[in-house]
Amino acid sequence: MTMNRRDALKSVALMMGGAFVGANVLLTGCAPEDQIVGLNFSERDIAFLDELGEAIIPTTDTPGAKATEIGAFMVMMVTDTYNAEQQQSFVDGLNLLRKDFKNATGKDFMAVNVEERTAYLNELKAAGKASVDAPAELIPTILGMLQDLTVLGYFTSEIGATQQLRFYEAPGRYDACIDYTPGDRAYAL
Repeated sequence: MTMNRRDALKSVALMMGGAFVGANVLLTGCAPEDQIVGLNFSERDIAFLDELGEAIIPTTDTPGAKATEIGAFMVMMVTDTYNAEQQQSFVDGLNLLRKDFKNATGKDFMAVNVEERTAYLNELKAAGKASVDAPAELIPTILGMLQDLTVLGYFTSEIGATQQLRFYEAPGRYDACIDYTPGDRAYAL
């Protein structure tokens, strides 16, 4: 029995729990037909996305998501792979986060430190609802999109693959047995 590329990708996506961002573009081989025409993100929006990404994967002994220019990656994924409904949810979610942060803290999101941003996002995720009037499903939707895009963009970037993960070029030497020490970093190929 032979398996074509589409079936193989569907199987991989299912094995990964279906959490693969942009799977629709891989399965169809092109961008969705129903996208928002003229969807543009400003430099301010990209900076906001950088800071959201940094709150999700902050700088520690390795660079955080902001160092990978995660905002530009998110914009590319949203404009190129999301359909119109997903794009609208993403834009509405970003606007909601800006407004809700201001309402909840009295401060601008971009004017506070990463600890305050992370605490806000954690509280928002735990509560599952915003302090401003918004559709109930928008909070989990936007937080899920941001987390998925941040993790995907970070770990597929050079920084994530070489500094956060242990990177070995493939093909390379085959080692049948590799010693494992608890706390070792995962491998990236």
